[in-house]
Amino acid sequence: MVDKSEWQGRSGDTWAAEWRRTDQSFSRLTERLLERTREYSFDRVLDVGCGAGELSMAIARGRPRVQVKGVDVSPQLVEVARQRAENLANVEFVLSDAAVWEGDETTAPQLLVSRHGVMFFDDPPAAFANLARQAAPGANLIFSCFRPVKENPFFTEVMRLLPEAPPPTAPDAPGPFAFGDRDRVEAILRAGGWSDIAFEAFDFPMIAGVGENAVDEAVTYFSRIGPASRIAAEMDEASRDRFLGRVRDLAQRNCTEGVVALRAAAWIVSASKGE
Repeated sequence: MVDKSEWQGRSGDTWAAEWRRTDQSFSRLTERLLERTREYSFDRVLDVGCGAGELSMAIARGRPRVQVKGVDVSPQLVEVARQRAENLANVEFVLSDAAVWEGDETTAPQLLVSRHGVMFFDDPPAAFANLARQAAPGANLIFSCFRPVKENPFFTEVMRLLPEAPPPTAPDAPGPFAFGDRDRVEAILRAGGWSDIAFEAFDFPMIAGVGENAVDEAVTYFSRIGPASRIAAEMDEASRDRFLGRVRDLAQRNCTEGVVALRAAAWIVSASKGE
């Protein structure tokens, strides 16, 4: 389980240090989310679980008259986002839990977005209810989340290389695959006051390494980021070396023209708030 305390601790440290790798891995998904934002008219945006700020900054650069606010529970990631956005006047990053974040009439977002930042709420219906309360009348919501883990070779292929299968987690526990069940997500959103809910199944190549040393980059990625990395960190040195050797073989098999990538499967979920 990856919850709020993890993002304020070890996971926050790792993702803040590795933001270049994570932005690269999600690059195709970010492009699609940006395309989807062009379906809406808005002056104010809230990026929920903004992480290191990539999606917030992309929206701000493309729409210089729009005010973009990113919120995240991780002080490490918020600090990175602020440093990256120093030259963007229309974006700000706030250390806050979106589940309890409060704005006012002048800051009420007309569009709420998130790139994989909504699966970690302790109480998702309450969190989305708060977001609906803070949103402007008629606001729109669009976010991405992983579909079930079995549909995501980027993770399953690496997890298969572990000496032992990790213990299962509760399907509704906060974590990267907590929103895989479409029916559950729809029920959460409806309970939170959102309607006009729609799902787009979006498959994309999730990139682990690029360039002359793409395979080495991929091995580093998988050793530092993701569910397998947490287990590998607890292995003895010999077991970890054997595991990383198998990861290297996997990366080499999935390296094409200097890019190591495996398929990932996401939902892009949209909804709206009534007037």
